[in-house]
Amino acid sequence: MPRQRLSFLGKWRNPIGLIGAGIVLFNVFIAVFGKYIWTLDPDAQDSDRLQAPSWAHPMGTDELGRDELARIIHGATVSLQVGFIAVGIALVAGTLLGLVAGFYKGWVDGILMRLVDLMFALPGLVFAIVIAGLLGPSRRNAMIAIGIVFTPAIARVVRGSVLEVMGFPYIESTRALGASGRRVMTRHLLPNIVAPLIVLVTVYLGSAILAEAALSFLGLGTQPPEASWGGMLNTARSYIDAAWWLSVFPGAAIMLVVLGFNFLGDGLRDILDPRLGPSVGGGL
Repeated sequence: MPRQRLSFLGKWRNPIGLIGAGIVLFNVFIAVFGKYIWTLDPDAQDSDRLQAPSWAHPMGTDELGRDELARIIHGATVSLQVGFIAVGIALVAGTLLGLVAGFYKGWVDGILMRLVDLMFALPGLVFAIVIAGLLGPSRRNAMIAIGIVFTPAIARVVRGSVLEVMGFPYIESTRALGASGRRVMTRHLLPNIVAPLIVLVTVYLGSAILAEAALSFLGLGTQPPEASWGGMLNTARSYIDAAWWLSVFPGAAIMLVVLGFNFLGDGLRDILDPRLGPSVGGGL
């Protein structure tokens, strides 16, 4: 028992996961408390245009005289909101599809998985652009589009996990005792597929932030004058030679946050996957 406990603690010493957790927590802190620390209005045009980084404006100003640091902070709030809501939509829809398909199998599984295959027919970003274009450019529609795009991947993972758990003896015993399908799914299947879902959600949070930045860059996400990292990059294209800071800081913010969520997902996989041995994550 002590040896197993030390092995489990060793997994929590995963350096990649800890770095990712630190980045994510820092981004959450900035999104929640940043506006109270740096109190400039992100939409206020009260400074000189295209000022280089200085003590007054650590990340410079944009083409309208707005403070870049204030807009980066506001963009962090937008990114996290889009990420959590979009992945939440995908998690609910994908879990429902995968759970029903894996539990009932047969023709139900066939119909639902063919629907998932149809959704996989288009590349994710192209699919998101099509949906956002049909719904209209806005942050709400971008979240819906991203959620729909991520749904089939989560449905596939849930279905595979359900099929694995369905083969365990206690599931057969529960069904033999007359438990209803809803009870089996909610009391026995869902709790046993939480671990892969946590890892998947963590990784897709980073992908959702990147997708929102891409849609905003194309004019299909968060609309001006509200600050978003993708929209800031779109504006920065016209000033890439004269004002390097307009593209460097939003691009670095996107890269750092997406990298943080990917690192965190990798670390959680090492911790939650029981098939990985004690050497994972620098075990003792």
